[in-house]
Amino acid sequence: MKVAIRHYVSIFTLQLSQFTFQILTFMKVLVLNCGSSSIKYKLYDMTTKEVMAQGGIEKLGLPDSFLKFTLADGSKKIIEKNMPEHTVGVELILEVLTNAEYGCIKSLEEIDAVGHRLVHGGEKFNTSVVITPEVIKQMEACTDLAPLHNPANLKGVAAITKILPNVPQVGVFDTAFHQTMPAHAYMYALPYEYYEKYGVRRYGFHGTSHRYVSRRACEFLGLDYENTKVITAHIGGGGSITAVKNGKSIDTSMGLTPLEGLVMGTRCGDVDLGAMTYLMEKEGLDAAGVNAVINKKSGVMGVSGVSSDMRDIEAAIAAGNERAKLALDMFEYRLLKYIGAYTAALNGVDVLVFTGGIGENQMQTRDYICRGLEYLGVKYDAELNGKTRGEEIEISTPDSKVRVVVIPTDEELTIASDTVAPVNA
Repeated sequence: MKVAIRHYVSIFTLQLSQFTFQILTFMKVLVLNCGSSSIKYKLYDMTTKEVMAQGGIEKLGLPDSFLKFTLADGSKKIIEKNMPEHTVGVELILEVLTNAEYGCIKSLEEIDAVGHRLVHGGEKFNTSVVITPEVIKQMEACTDLAPLHNPANLKGVAAITKILPNVPQVGVFDTAFHQTMPAHAYMYALPYEYYEKYGVRRYGFHGTSHRYVSRRACEFLGLDYENTKVITAHIGGGGSITAVKNGKSIDTSMGLTPLEGLVMGTRCGDVDLGAMTYLMEKEGLDAAGVNAVINKKSGVMGVSGVSSDMRDIEAAIAAGNERAKLALDMFEYRLLKYIGAYTAALNGVDVLVFTGGIGENQMQTRDYICRGLEYLGVKYDAELNGKTRGEEIEISTPDSKVRVVVIPTDEELTIASDTVAPVNA
């Protein structure tokens, strides 16, 4: 063990096998969310939970790729650069963070750890972990379960390993929070051998968001998180509902993939599988063709023929578009059904949480849900709900039997917090 001085505080460095772990009194954590064609990032000072820098790369792999980030005064800056793959993108992000004109740190040595949003951990991970070669192997084994997400996530890990080889990295899995589901909730009624051979079961997603907002809602309301029944509705372009009992996920609407459950922007959600085999025959679709239909051509977009964006749907409804109205009705009805089902699964509900782009900003959907839950004793302030966009607030009235709140999600802060603990451990 040796003592070093960094950021004016004492840090103890432990050599464990080929990895270096640091017990940090103060820590700057870079959070990366790497998609197939994008990289989002935030840099946190975990002493104060302050966001020091944030931005994202879009159109990665295309000639017109660019980085857009927020400056200290709140304005935006765009840097256009050809970024053919993730390492080049991560390099540009790090250059911006240390840039003399608009950077926020003087040296990359100030980055103490990197936290990665990792989508699918299968049954192998039920908590956030320090990324090692063994963890990478196990993630690669889950690639078949998330072919669009895990390879992109791992490219971000590889980029940081190449550029900052001595900085510890932590993986925070979307699926981890849902590993507390009982078998009767996560199993499908398919031949059991498919679970044994291929791991076919419900895994659930948006776990980092559901974990954050369920706990934060209880903190906000002054309730005991480990003695409260919470239903969290993370609804945006993708959406999922989770039943959280005493701090643990007991059921969630997304399944083996993020397709199952709610009607989403371009995903169909629950559908009769017989309908799909019927369409395969009628339309001559193969597996790839079906996948394109159910993931990219369905949902709000497929029904409305207008857009997957709810703002466009609302505008179309105002203009008299009946299919847009039908799409919204289907979207909201499916949401209400799942909340009702999870109320039964929990044997009652204490708190309903709205989060995600639609949950935080679309008052019409919240109004529809609250009115549909009057049988549970839900009472809400319609005027307050109509004013609420993207803020942490309770919209239920004092005499409501169920507390209803809007809690903006903060997955990045959760990832940063999850990064500190295993690194210090």
